[in-house]
Amino acid sequence: MLKGKSALITGSTSGIGLAIATALARDGCNVMLNGLADAAEMADIAAGLTRDHGVKAAFNDADMSKPDEVAALVGATAEELGGVDILVNNAGIQHTAPVHEFPTEMWDAIIAINLSAVFHAIRAALPPMRERGWGRVVNTASVHGLVASVNKAAYVAAKHGIVGLTKSVALENAGTGVTCNAVCPGWVRTELIERQIAARAAEQGIEIEAGARDILQEKQPSQQFVTVEQVAGLVVFLCSDAAAQITGVAVPIDGGWTAQ
Repeated sequence: MLKGKSALITGSTSGIGLAIATALARDGCNVMLNGLADAAEMADIAAGLTRDHGVKAAFNDADMSKPDEVAALVGATAEELGGVDILVNNAGIQHTAPVHEFPTEMWDAIIAINLSAVFHAIRAALPPMRERGWGRVVNTASVHGLVASVNKAAYVAAKHGIVGLTKSVALENAGTGVTCNAVCPGWVRTELIERQIAARAAEQGIEIEAGARDILQEKQPSQQFVTVEQVAGLVVFLCSDAAAQITGVAVPIDGGWTAQ
């Protein structure tokens, strides 16, 4: 249903981002991958997407903490793929510490990559979308865009910011054919979460899998991790014509976390 569209997915070298890129390619989208990774390895992944799905695929290592590089990434995607019909802002980093001990440099880095980069990418991508009368912006927020947790001040602030930005962009573009939504995953067993599981296991002196179960029991009523494929499926739906009148929403995919 998205055949011939072109998508830019930031933070898509692995995990949720790569799953989203793969799902969009499967539906016929040309895709631009982005992130900090080995260029040769990413060239192989891009070539695999082309081989498997018959789409154009490329990689750009723009640093999302630098506004000029974010804008250049949007421009490069338009040049290589013929436009940016779909923008998925997925790049993100994490650091945990109490507010009074939180390193200021980590606060600045998280806000820059998790929030400001989203603004810069949307700002660059919107005008051509509006001109064409069709566009999809999907921002990866988190359950932490809806509720808070301890020791994650910067991450929670950035993700709440994304939800607010999503609503503003949606309202400003209502009726233009451009929608803007956020997806809010709960625990997804990515590399970022693996580090938190390992820290929990070490803190309590338990095995890794016991640490994983402990994290789930604390927050996620389903007692199951959300999969990257499930998040990707939600993003593809929000890009479809069936979701043309869904805009300005933050959709939890969290096993019941935010229902509590």
